[in-house]
Amino acid sequence: MNLEGVSEPRTRSPYRAEFRQQIVELACVGRTPAELSCEFGCSAQTIANWAAQAAVDRGKPLPGKDGLTTAEREELNRLRRENRQLKLEREILSKATAWFAARGDKTSTPSSSS
Repeated sequence: MNLEGVSEPRTRSPYRAEFRQQIVELACVGRTPAELSCEFGCSAQTIANWAAQAAVDRGKPLPGKDGLTTAEREELNRLRRENRQLKLEREILSKATAWFAARGDKTSTPSSSS
């Protein structure tokens, strides 16, 4: 179900976590992203991104590459999903309230006095 304004989640990386970790380790010992790209078939930019993210996760971001750790990024994504869901629920409740309020005049039952 695709709601307007809600994008489909991105697919997972086609590279296994172990593979990414091995590439990052090779980059940390001095291999360039371009060399690794030629040898392993993923783009140099992807490798540079992995290395930069690994540095942030270790608490030692590369110069000019400040950012969120993987855990912080996952939490931010979870909170954004939750926020979208809450906004949708609030909108539904608002419309339901308006609908019931409009029907209230037509369906009110006379009170019986004993």
